[in-house]
Amino acid sequence: MSVLMVEDKVDFSTLKDTLQLTDGNLASHLRALEEAEYLRVEKQFVGRKPQTTYHATDGGRQAFKSHLDALEKLILSNRQGS
Repeated sequence: MSVLMVEDKVDFSTLKDTLQLTDGNLASHLRALEEAEYLRVEKQFVGRKPQTTYHATDGGRQAFKSHLDALEKLILSNRQGS
């Protein structure tokens, strides 16, 4: 999701290279995010090659921001407790 927060759309190969994941590992993560409706998938042909791109949904963006807020609160509470 972090990649999709800064890019409007990202293709499978770019995600794979950026995140350094195997095809299967990335596909399973993307499937889970799609099922949660955090991203949408667009499949098309470029020339004769299939290309799959991913876009974060508004719900996915909000969920990711909420996740970051929760992590920030956790970090701040641990710093204050030190």
